[in-house]
Amino acid sequence: MFCATTLSDRSIRYTVPARPYVVLSRGDVEAVIVTNEAVKDEVLADHRAGYSGVALLRHKKRRENLFVPNYAGLNFEHILDGTAHTERKLQFEPRNWPMELRVINKHTAEICQSPTFHHALESCQRYELLRDGVIQLTIEVAARRETFRNGYINLFWASYIDKPESLDIHFRGAGSEWIRGVTPAHGVESTHRAAGDDRVFAHDEPFPLTLVFNNSKHSYGEPWFFGVSHGLAFVQMFRPKDRVRITQSPSGGGRGNPAWDFQYFVEGYKPDTIYQFVMRAAYLPFVSAEQIEKATRKHRRQLNAGS
Repeated sequence: MFCATTLSDRSIRYTVPARPYVVLSRGDVEAVIVTNEAVKDEVLADHRAGYSGVALLRHKKRRENLFVPNYAGLNFEHILDGTAHTERKLQFEPRNWPMELRVINKHTAEICQSPTFHHALESCQRYELLRDGVIQLTIEVAARRETFRNGYINLFWASYIDKPESLDIHFRGAGSEWIRGVTPAHGVESTHRAAGDDRVFAHDEPFPLTLVFNNSKHSYGEPWFFGVSHGLAFVQMFRPKDRVRITQSPSGGGRGNPAWDFQYFVEGYKPDTIYQFVMRAAYLPFVSAEQIEKATRKHRRQLNAGS
């Protein structure tokens, strides 16, 4: 069910296209997978350098891009260890190191980075469109040197949503109640942990990336959430064992453009050990929270079975 990437399986065959992006289509969904290079052409009119992942996501019900056109969704944003770097290049390390696009087949592409300039983290992210148009994102990483000062690796992905009617997200709480995740300002009550996730990660104070460690009063009971934009829901689903932290900003992509994000921690990492993380993202018409829950149940069960 969950495939390796070319980081752990060197036998996987792929091609490297001339352009830094590829268009994947399946079911009702079209996704453009892009590296962190700038693009300005007939497919991506003004994609800004530094942003990678899904540059464009659209559905047959809505042809406009879900994401802020200059930016991206499921974008690899940070490699952190709790050190309060003030230099922006270090804060946003994945943006500032070359990526290679690898096309596996007509429904699957990978974005890979050689060991990065500061943390020496090698990574490969596999974006696969499943039969129904759901994106399965498989991430494999390996630290090639002992560079993570506090003994853990913190990885952060961001999705910048283009002017939705509501900035908020929705998830099931610890008691199965629906919770509307609202954050009053960037970096304020921004991160929602799983029920029982009382892990404490050492970090410098003040920490300049305020989204990361500012926890909300809410906790989630099931590892998935969604937001709604122009009549469609963007749903992000995770394996329970990966113990993700859901993070949000009301203005991460600019005023009126929220960021619906997540974090994954590797605790007690060992150099040259490959760690794998898997999530899925669905984009589908919205009727109600219960309808979204029912429509994604199969995928959440499959993720749970992979725990």
